[in-house]
Amino acid sequence: MIVPDIAQEVNVKALFDDFISDCPRCITTDARTRIYNAFEVAAIAHKGQRRASGEPFIMHPIAVARIVSSEIGLGVKGIIAALLHDVLETDTYSSKKLDELFGPKVLYIIEGLTKLPVGFSKNTSNQAENYRKLLLTLSDDVRVVLIKLAARLHNIRTLSVLSATERTRIAAESLDLYAPLAHRLGLNAIKTEMEDLSLRYLHTEAYTEITTKVRLGKEKRTALIDTFTAPIRSELDKMGLKYSISGRTKSTYSIWKKMKRKNVPFEEVFDLFAVRIVFDANSLESERNQCFSIYSLITDKYPPKPDRFRDWVTLPKENGYEALHTTVFGPDAGWIEVQVRTTRMDEIAERGYAAHWKYKNGETRESGLERWIKRTKEILKNPDANALETLDDFKLNLFTSEIMVFTPKGEIISLPK
Repeated sequence: MIVPDIAQEVNVKALFDDFISDCPRCITTDARTRIYNAFEVAAIAHKGQRRASGEPFIMHPIAVARIVSSEIGLGVKGIIAALLHDVLETDTYSSKKLDELFGPKVLYIIEGLTKLPVGFSKNTSNQAENYRKLLLTLSDDVRVVLIKLAARLHNIRTLSVLSATERTRIAAESLDLYAPLAHRLGLNAIKTEMEDLSLRYLHTEAYTEITTKVRLGKEKRTALIDTFTAPIRSELDKMGLKYSISGRTKSTYSIWKKMKRKNVPFEEVFDLFAVRIVFDANSLESERNQCFSIYSLITDKYPPKPDRFRDWVTLPKENGYEALHTTVFGPDAGWIEVQVRTTRMDEIAERGYAAHWKYKNGETRESGLERWIKRTKEILKNPDANALETLDDFKLNLFTSEIMVFTPKGEIISLPK
């Protein structure tokens, strides 16, 4: 077994070992061996390379593999492709050699990632064509885009070492395309972090002001959540459910966006946080009834705001999101948003596409997410399509909210709002 010098650096080897020990898909000996072999190949290929921060370049693919594994939930092939996603650019290994070592599926993903642009040109038509190349991979193997999103997330997490110009460019790109794309694929946690970090570099003063005020109000919010949830916990215990209740503050970006949209200061954003109830359902068939039972006990304790009820359990969002949302009048004479979802729904909400497939279990009905990917494929593969028009249509589709409409015969159709 070849272990190159770079892998002997204590921090790199420790980082990789830590990743392997936490990796949910690295349980079997075979999986660990294949992933370690990929690490060795990546370490050889990137030997001597450094990132802008001065750290060994190999730390980037390890970080991307961790995001792909822990935060997105891809399997062994996805993890291997994440570790090797920059290898072909080093000319150390050929496509043929990677095929021999890891198989055609992994090679296909790596080649898909290698063909994608690292950054986007300021030239509008070139930028549109680059977006088109990125999105075309959606229809071939979604893992290409998922790994690209993971790589972008790690890059934006480590932006501070770059020049101000580069920070602005990458943050703007992330906010303009990557965060909405993560949202469309159901990756809520990644979307939120990308938005917040982009805001940090694009509007530093606003970001600092909001995060400071959120931090200063944490103790008061914690006390309020404890008071608010006490009677709800009591009822859930009587129901014999296994559950968790957490209070989550709105993301910095969503607070900033609301302040801009309504032209109000931070102090006048009334729904700064939400209470989330996640429970283990008795069965897939009982999820809806149990969600509504919990909704009923909440509204028995606190009066609901009728126009703020959202039922995404009966009619999930196009990206697969399922939950009940309601806003109720809390004990401090203020409105509090409450979200109710099962453990399955929670995993899909945070991990999106990968979790969606995990829970599909032979279900043949086409999901909204699958329909959207199919539509995207048809648009992008049209040889007569103008790249700029395609980009505009696609971005419109990413950003717009959905509305459910009913035909005269009662069929439900989801359309852009």
